[in-house]
Amino acid sequence: MASNGAHLIEMHELTRVYQLGPQEIYALRGVDLIINRGEYVAIMGPSGSGKSTLMNIIGCLDRPSAGKYILDGTAVETMGDDELAAVRNKKIGFVFQTFNLLARTTALQNVELPLVYAKIPRAERVEQAKEALTAVGLGDRMNHQPNELSGGQRQRVAIARALVNRPSLLLADEPTGNLDSQTGREILDLFRELHRTGNSIIMVTHEDDVAREAKRVIHIRDGKIHV
Repeated sequence: MASNGAHLIEMHELTRVYQLGPQEIYALRGVDLIINRGEYVAIMGPSGSGKSTLMNIIGCLDRPSAGKYILDGTAVETMGDDELAAVRNKKIGFVFQTFNLLARTTALQNVELPLVYAKIPRAERVEQAKEALTAVGLGDRMNHQPNELSGGQRQRVAIARALVNRPSLLLADEPTGNLDSQTGREILDLFRELHRTGNSIIMVTHEDDVAREAKRVIHIRDGKIHV
């Protein structure tokens, strides 16, 4: 099937099976999903629904057992580990519930990390990291370490780090899960602004009010998509 240029993600008959001894556990059962560039999509599902597996495959952290997955025109299901790592670093920005920042480094150094892996020269790296931090409203906190920042500010650093490579996709896993409601609101406002400026966002959440922020909600149950 030819890939459509407007499609950021195409999944066809995607299956993920885990071997548990003699038993086969089906985490995904023939998922068909299309997400266009510039979309803001929430994926919802109860525990054990397959949403974590789906997110891991979207994020190139795992491979499907069968079926097709095309990300930004690239067929992912055929890739080796090194190729997957390169796609992750170049095309996907991750935002996690737990921030995942390095403790004894500044906000600026945390945001620079993906660019270090991408072998971007230092001057350019610093420039891009400063730009990303300014974009999330932390221009005045660049030299602070995570323990000198509030939870909301830490999540903003994590979002800046996710954006610094100018990825095709921002993938957020319960991004407000560790934040109080006021701070969570600020982070969702930031996502709305990022979407308005053209970023493609997929957010995994189990909270209705968070999912409503997205322009489209996809429900997953028993390894199948229910749109």
